[in-house]
Amino acid sequence: MQNYVITIGRQFGSGGRELGKLIASTFGIKFYDKQLLTEAARHAGMNPELFEDADERVPSFLNGMFAFNLGMNPTVLCGCENTISDEVIYNQQSEFMKKLAEKEPCVIVGRTADYILRDHPRTVNIFVHAEMPDCVARILRRGDCKSVAEAEAKARKINKLRSNFYNFYSEKRWGDATSYDLTFNSSKIKMEDAVAIIAEYIRRRYGIEPVPEKRDDR
Repeated sequence: MQNYVITIGRQFGSGGRELGKLIASTFGIKFYDKQLLTEAARHAGMNPELFEDADERVPSFLNGMFAFNLGMNPTVLCGCENTISDEVIYNQQSEFMKKLAEKEPCVIVGRTADYILRDHPRTVNIFVHAEMPDCVARILRRGDCKSVAEAEAKARKINKLRSNFYNFYSEKRWGDATSYDLTFNSSKIKMEDAVAIIAEYIRRRYGIEPVPEKRDDR
């Protein structure tokens, strides 16, 4: 059976990572988020810190600029050292994702995975968003911030970084429903119900069934 990949784009605090882990568990497949950076760096023989510094951020020479709105290819905008480094890192991460998709079924969160794997014949692309108060509550519960104001400011900042990164490197728009197969407002639906909908979608589209739950009959 040909491998399949489930990609998840997400607003910060919307529960995208939680959803990804639940889907991976439901289908008994690998889950990749932050650790994908370390694995990609190791595969490329590069320092993982370089991947972390560039994680879901536009090339460093564009900080404070709006070139990502011009629809220009990042490889031709500038020949400076930072641009080359950022482009190399993105390309290495992209190649690693493609190798993963060839090797095994998996769930990949963020990092323009849906665009990188756009030519893969069996992908399901999902986007998760939520109302800001719910994002703030989730951010506070997991201890990322200490106050509502700090959590909201961090959510808006990271969402902007993710949007700029996605819009710069892809030919699509971050969060636009036409870029994905399924989108969910996690303020309106429980994660378990979202997983059930996704599982049914995958079953109907590709004929792939979830892994049966293990039973303890002792």
